[in-house]
Amino acid sequence: MTNILVINSGSSSIKFQLISMPKEEVTASGLVERIGLEDAMLHYQSEKHQISEKRIIPDHSIGLQMIAKLLMDKEYGVIQNVDDIPYVGHRVVHGGSTFSDTIVIDEAVKQKIKDLFSLAPLHNPPNYVGIQVAETIFRNATQVAVFDTAFHQSIPQKAYTYAIPKSFLDDFKIRMYGFHGTSHKYVSTKAMQYLNNPKAKIISVHLGNGCSITAVKDGKSIDHSLGFGPVNGLIMGTRSGDIDQSVIFYLIEKLGYTSAQVSELLHKKSGMLGLTGFSDLRDIEANAANGNTDCQLALEMNAYRIKKYIGSYAAAMNGVDAIVFTAGIGENSSTLRAMVCSDMEYLGVELDPDKNTLRDKVVRSIHKDSAKVQVLVIPTNEELEIAQQVFKLCL
Repeated sequence: MTNILVINSGSSSIKFQLISMPKEEVTASGLVERIGLEDAMLHYQSEKHQISEKRIIPDHSIGLQMIAKLLMDKEYGVIQNVDDIPYVGHRVVHGGSTFSDTIVIDEAVKQKIKDLFSLAPLHNPPNYVGIQVAETIFRNATQVAVFDTAFHQSIPQKAYTYAIPKSFLDDFKIRMYGFHGTSHKYVSTKAMQYLNNPKAKIISVHLGNGCSITAVKDGKSIDHSLGFGPVNGLIMGTRSGDIDQSVIFYLIEKLGYTSAQVSELLHKKSGMLGLTGFSDLRDIEANAANGNTDCQLALEMNAYRIKKYIGSYAAAMNGVDAIVFTAGIGENSSTLRAMVCSDMEYLGVELDPDKNTLRDKVVRSIHKDSAKVQVLVIPTNEELEIAQQVFKLCL
């Protein structure tokens, strides 16, 4: 058995799982959240123990040291020392056009991740910090980077190129990159296994606070809703999704917004939050059920946008075998799934209302037996996908 520690270092949090491969057994997992704030929390879980408590966690270094100490603790731990972890897998959001696959981290790789800070300013810097800190704690471990953008490197040029002067692509690498690739790869692979069809045409719908949708054909991403950055496409918790560029010019030229204010508006104050005052879909669904018309409209808009992308991707692939819902909202919101799949009989989509309301942590179908297109709910597991890719690369 080989221990692989998977680290997902965010701007104010560190998620982790210690996974024993190839059994794919999670021996410990947890979350350090609100790093640098007074109400910072440490969550840790193993087979026999569970901890959730406030801690003073001023930075990522202290947070990761706490994780390492718990993993080796005589009472709560699951390993003897840091050398029991020979591999550390890191989620890195943006790999640009440089990284099309998982890679062992060296100084050149770290420098390139730094060079890409401007393309993912909210994500790559904390990802980089996680790598730096892990190197100081797990000194003898092989550090491996798994890029969210890598799965989308198979998207053809006709799909990833923007219709602006070609020099912007050639000189500045301005193009569609895509995100959530680790999740889309994991669930589309699961779907192909479930369908027993490695050439299945799959539309993967990742719905969380961030949302995206991917067309997957023959196991490869061929189109995707997010682009140069993670703000366009579907309507998200606080992000606008697709918007007419003229609105941005109007905000700047007529309403006096700075470019930074527009970015703040579209990234953090729009989406479901801007439409309803709530960013959590559970609050929105509850208020919609109680007659809140803003929340009702926001749900309709959200479902309508997803439905339009499903139609366009079915056209791009000349058909679809399965639609997959995943991530926090995709896995848990029977309401939104039902709204998305309504009035889609022309495409062969027919939801079974009873199956749709059931909950389980395994792959499950929620379509009618007579439906031509299968509709699946597949719990995503980005940490396991990272561990699998590390194991495949290094062992």
